[in-house]
Amino acid sequence: MNEPFVFEPERYELAAGPLYQFDGKFELHRRRFFELLGCGLAVLLLTEESDAQESGFGRRGFRGGQRPMQISAWLHVGDDGTVTVFTGKAEVGQNIRTSLAQMVAEELRLPVASIRMVMADTARTPFDMGTFGSRTTPDMGRQLARVAAAAREALIDLAAEQWQCDRNSLRAAEGKVKRAGANEAASYGQLTKGQQLLKSVASDVATSPADQWILAGTSVAKLDGREFVTGRHRYASDITRPNLLHGKVLRPSAFEATLAEADLRQAEAMEGVAVVRDGEFVGVAAPDLLTAERALDAIHATWNTKPQTSSRTLFDDLRKNAGEAGGGRFGGRNTGSIEAGLAAADQQLKQSYTVAYIAHAPLEPRAAVAEWIDDKLTVWTGTQRPFGVRSELARAFGLPEDRVQVIVPDTGSGYGGKHTGEVAIEAARLAKAAKRPVKLVWTREEEFTWAYFRPAGVIDIASGVRNDGTLTAWEFVNYNSGGSAINMPYEVANQRVAFRPSRSPLRQGSYRALAATANTFARETHLDELAQMVRLDPLDFRRQNLKDVRMRAVLEAAAEAFGWGAAKPEEEHGRGIAVGTEKGSYIATCAEVKVDRQTGGVHVVRAVAAFECGAVVNPNHLKNQIEGAIVMGLGGALFEQIAFADGVIVNAAFSSYRVPRFRDAPRVEVVLVDRKDLSSIGAGETPIIGIAPAMGNAIFDATGVRLRSLPLAPRGMAS
Repeated sequence: MNEPFVFEPERYELAAGPLYQFDGKFELHRRRFFELLGCGLAVLLLTEESDAQESGFGRRGFRGGQRPMQISAWLHVGDDGTVTVFTGKAEVGQNIRTSLAQMVAEELRLPVASIRMVMADTARTPFDMGTFGSRTTPDMGRQLARVAAAAREALIDLAAEQWQCDRNSLRAAEGKVKRAGANEAASYGQLTKGQQLLKSVASDVATSPADQWILAGTSVAKLDGREFVTGRHRYASDITRPNLLHGKVLRPSAFEATLAEADLRQAEAMEGVAVVRDGEFVGVAAPDLLTAERALDAIHATWNTKPQTSSRTLFDDLRKNAGEAGGGRFGGRNTGSIEAGLAAADQQLKQSYTVAYIAHAPLEPRAAVAEWIDDKLTVWTGTQRPFGVRSELARAFGLPEDRVQVIVPDTGSGYGGKHTGEVAIEAARLAKAAKRPVKLVWTREEEFTWAYFRPAGVIDIASGVRNDGTLTAWEFVNYNSGGSAINMPYEVANQRVAFRPSRSPLRQGSYRALAATANTFARETHLDELAQMVRLDPLDFRRQNLKDVRMRAVLEAAAEAFGWGAAKPEEEHGRGIAVGTEKGSYIATCAEVKVDRQTGGVHVVRAVAAFECGAVVNPNHLKNQIEGAIVMGLGGALFEQIAFADGVIVNAAFSSYRVPRFRDAPRVEVVLVDRKDLSSIGAGETPIIGIAPAMGNAIFDATGVRLRSLPLAPRGMAS
């Protein structure tokens, strides 16, 4: 039972080349594997060396100098016919439980309801870098499809051997292997019953092409959908344990403040309360949340603070503190000569665009339950990076990673904001001191203050254009907000594109689509300004300078569905258009706004988006993602912004930080450009990037006022 898990050749082994013994980082031994899952067929996908090194396997512990490999996904077909799929991906509201199950069901030729998904548990699922970057569908979806395809072929092999027939006479359908012309069929459970069959496969297994899909590509209903709409589904903040305590943490009076003194005596005197101080960390744990809050209030602390900047000087500070242009992935582009391109232009334009910090504002704030048993730590928490959080916990407490388990229940949204493990570490600190499980759920104010933000940024653009609408020069510099989607998708011979990181006064990090929203806003706004200068229709101007066939396709589809070129329905209305690409997918957005000239109020009446992400896995759920992205993007476009001064967030509540409400939502129409000739790409991020520039351009069309800062109108046009 203590020997390392070894992949052994089986009768139905399909993988070519050697199999690999894993070191102690992979805990499931062969016998334990089947003790956990029962008899049946287990299929495991091996990925390449680079992935193994990223996950920390490295080169230690492998025999004969063979290349290290990593399990990326596995699947088990039980002898009762149940198919269990294991993936390190987390469900944070994007509904990947359904889409991944669909891709498995497609290859195994069985109903989606037959599949059980085990997700985001560091002791039970394969290593995964995290649920981010729109990588679940193109990476994990493809990997699970390969595992399922290999399982299907293995089941056909089993049937061929049992029936002593030509495997070419067999096919898989409806959870069974059937024999043509012989009225003979066996369920997957019947074929595997009483056996322990383990297969490993390489990553080159062929899968069904999209134009032959039967289940994938259709609008399969959300798995466990009834549980969600009836409120029975449980999230990270719903987790409980026997003898659970509730935790609260003392927060500094301002960013970068240090603890001078803390009088804990009153809190320590409260019945049932455990008070913890570990350096700068001070917290309490109590039998109920109200007592925990009272204990925290009873702690008298003084803090050392220092002067800090504010929102008023933010953009000047970002310029002043900027470093040199970055290299690598976000190094930008430098082609031709900007000077020559400007000299060849009939007209030139220089403008600056700014983007404020905004909060992720998830419906469920950060939450964790921590429990220590015999020096082993288990944490249930809502995170997009369970294995990353496991590493953070192991470092924080000096534990080997195999003594830490992170389990991710479904999480009430993340948007890139739940990559880090601070709430898990805090809960574990309290639980260790209290010697009982502790639950810690951040308040809304804590979420707004101590989480990280979407980076603010300044973008400078200098361009040249001929009077016929041909772009001749494009210089684009982004300060601080990031390099995603920074490169110019339009044709222009002379370009200089760069990202310059800056010292940020606030903690910042990933946000849905990263900097693609900022860079697309600046570029598409600037293009509208150029179109106005040369007296061209914004759509025609884009068409003239755009050769990317995929981007042209979404542009044409959105314009047609929107009815671009038709007369405006009312005088106070305006129309705008924008297009963009990020993470391999393409979006075009048209917006119609109404501006009340008396009050300055701006309302988005209608939004039309055309989206292309390769072959569509689930049309209805994809439309939901796009609609949600548009409404979320509307908030950052119109009014969302973090205000801060002297190290304090000024608007750390929904009462003062406005997010879109039902009355703000426009009529949204989505056009899916389904490319079954292309691989499926993720869709959780790119649809958000088009709404802000489309709205800004529409406001200009309605009023003649050009807005170059996000949010566009936080207090209406009168501001």
